[in-house]
Order: sequence, then structure tokens, then C-alpha cells
Amino acid sequence: MAMDRLLSKLTRGQLEQVLSQRIQALYLTQLGHRPSKVSCEVFDDNLAIVIEDSITPSEQILLNNGQMQLAQQVRSDLDKAIQPQLKELIEEVMNVPVIDLLSDATLETGRAGTIAVLAAVPQVRNPSSISKGRSPDNVQPR
Repeated sequence: MAMDRLLSKLTRGQLEQVLSQRIQALYLTQLGHRPSKVSCEVFDDNLAIVIEDSITPSEQILLNNGQMQLAQQVRSDLDKAIQPQLKELIEEVMNVPVIDLLSDATLETGRAGTIAVLAAVPQVRNPSSISKGRSPDNVQPR
């Protein structure tokens, strides 16, 4: 519950940053590979995720040895295996159920992308409240 309260006080940009960091950590713990960059952007009730350098060392070995079809199968199987954990992570950070996950990867560029369809627009703090002299809890400073 404390995590829910902490995340609900974040701006959209901060929420996207937390999600990016958590996805990098998920890839590292589950696939033994840390992508160089994860970009997340919320568009109303949709979330776009772009993962740079998503190809694992095992996939890279297969590609370097002309095993493109096998590398594509490994990538597909890894995506299927990690999707439930990714869905759970998105739901935890966004505090909104995920209706659908759509993902694909391009082995040639090393990029992977996911679109999450959310059940509702995530609740975030309005960053303008800070610029108008109010604290995150909308309390006037002393």
C-alpha cells in the first residue's frame, strides 16, 4: 500500500521514468541482460514502451552464426515468457489494470516495442501544482 501512495504522488514523467527503470531491472533479473535504454510514454489509456538493445547474448550468438530463424523463435519465446511479469509490473506501477499487451522485436536493430492497453487513464500528479507554489499535497508552503 505504501508503494501505491508513493506512486500516486508522481507526475506522468516521473511515473514513466520509474516504469522504465523497473523494466530494465526486470530484463536483467529474468533474462540476464540489461537493455541500454527503456523509454515509456503514456498516451491517455495506452502505454508505449521502446526497449533499445533488447537482444540477449544468446540471441546475438545465434544471429552471428546465421541462425536467424532460431534467434527469432528464441525472441518470440522470451517475449511470451516475460509478458505476464511485464503486465504485472505495469499494473503495479501504473495502478491500472492492463487489458492487452502487444509486442514485437526487430533482431536487426535490437529494438523491442510493447503497447499496453490500459483499463483507465493512470492517475498522476499535475506538475503545474508545483510551479504555482503548491506542494505535491496541494498545501501552501509556510
